[in-house]
Amino acid sequence: MQIDPSQHTATDNYKLLSNLVVPRPIAWVSTLGEHGLVNLAPFSFFNAVSAAPMYVMFSVMQNESGVPKDTERNVRARKEFVVNLVTEDLLDAMNLSAADFPPDISEVDVTGLHCAPSVKMATPRIAEAKVSLECSLYSEQPLGHYTMFIGEVLMFHVADELLGPRLRVNGFAPLGRMGSPSMYCRTTDAFNTARISYAQWLEKNAGTPPAGGN
Repeated sequence: MQIDPSQHTATDNYKLLSNLVVPRPIAWVSTLGEHGLVNLAPFSFFNAVSAAPMYVMFSVMQNESGVPKDTERNVRARKEFVVNLVTEDLLDAMNLSAADFPPDISEVDVTGLHCAPSVKMATPRIAEAKVSLECSLYSEQPLGHYTMFIGEVLMFHVADELLGPRLRVNGFAPLGRMGSPSMYCRTTDAFNTARISYAQWLEKNAGTPPAGGN
């Protein structure tokens, strides 16, 4: 079946996209408000986009009235944010923090979580998170009803038990976001497939290059 998004509603297109581009990592973003109140909210339009320099991005949708969300206002004002990654033990707290609390209520307090100081910025991280990334705002891009923020990772916080030699990460299993309205997945069922080089492919195929190759 071929589907032309221009022939469908924004709601239907969102459902289609969010159910097909899966699983998505979850950015549990902590920001600092105007009066020092810590905001915490999850976003699944999130990923790493560069390793040198290290950039991550996440997108924030405007609320139903078209007003920017607390996260968007805070990032724009402070030029910084912290991405906390969500493991299964934090699922209930993450889900609760997605509610539309007013700006004068901190999701950290509501969820019973705790803040821990960051190293390179005033915005705190979530103490219970096994991984947190301190990010300085690099750029923002309006995308219709969304705003995409790109941040440079200035500091990693990683639980000691997850790190092996040469910064190899072992046993980290963050949750992934699946389709709407509320589907998630575990990332514990992992497997390894080694990349094959062109030379190995040629050797396997008796040195015969593919037709039309360079």
